[in-house]
Amino acid sequence: MRGDVDATHVDLLPEGLVARSTAGRLLRPMEYPAETRARRERELADAQAKLDAAPSDADALVWYGRRLGYLGRFRAAIAAFTRGIELHPDDARFWRHRGHRWISVHDFARARTDLERAAMLVANRPDEVEPAGLPNARGVELDTLKQSVFYHLGLACWLGNDAEAAVTAWRECVKHSNNPDALCAVSHWLYCALRELGRVDDARAVLAPIRADFDIVENEAYHALLLVYRGEKRADELLAEVRAKGSASNDFASVGYGLAHLALVDGEREKGLALLCEVASAPNWAAFGCIAADAELARRVSKRALAPGGENPR
Repeated sequence: MRGDVDATHVDLLPEGLVARSTAGRLLRPMEYPAETRARRERELADAQAKLDAAPSDADALVWYGRRLGYLGRFRAAIAAFTRGIELHPDDARFWRHRGHRWISVHDFARARTDLERAAMLVANRPDEVEPAGLPNARGVELDTLKQSVFYHLGLACWLGNDAEAAVTAWRECVKHSNNPDALCAVSHWLYCALRELGRVDDARAVLAPIRADFDIVENEAYHALLLVYRGEKRADELLAEVRAKGSASNDFASVGYGLAHLALVDGEREKGLALLCEVASAPNWAAFGCIAADAELARRVSKRALAPGGENPR
């Protein structure tokens, strides 16, 4: 290995870079506010100590890999989860989390393979809470293992340009989305996929359970997008709200991509492409909205139209 880059990719990336995006951008290490980085470094050190004390322990390996990922050390996280798979091949958590981190580095085919394996492993087994690595303000657990597996599997399929498979995975995810936050997150992506496929009535049906008065803990952006899709919130006002939070915010990535895709499926190509360019070039490049915007550009714009150095035409 060289740094956090796994051996299979070492010859593909210049020194000091993390990944090459789907549209060809060279992605540098993620930056975090000093306080955030310091806290996550402490959490990683604690995870490292627990792993050192029990090198084969599944829980210790899972958390060590997760803590690496929260610091943007995606290749090192992949290596940790790979070690977990070698030691505990039937533990779906390692396949689920490695799949997530393959998404982070834009390797959607590997992500899909891992997440399909995770889906097989969780089938016919009781679901379980997936503890939050980055707790929300209320300290409420929102995710389960099955919900996370099918959510990320849908993303891997969608980003890999297989909307039909994404719909299948996300419909399964809905079955395990037991709170408004989880339901809003998956419903946004499912709506996008169905609109992409031209299944307007099915997309409209996805919106039926969504209510404006949902008690949302952390997925406000997805909830707001769904209200836009329902015609209960103005798209321009929502975009202004998230732009005010800054281009590095997760809300800007999520909302920006959602509204860009909405413009595209509504026939507003230039508007949609311009917003995709804005989101794809945001500094928070590991956010799912940024990854999706980049992948969408790669699909919809020829690579010749992408300017060198990672810049897109506005």
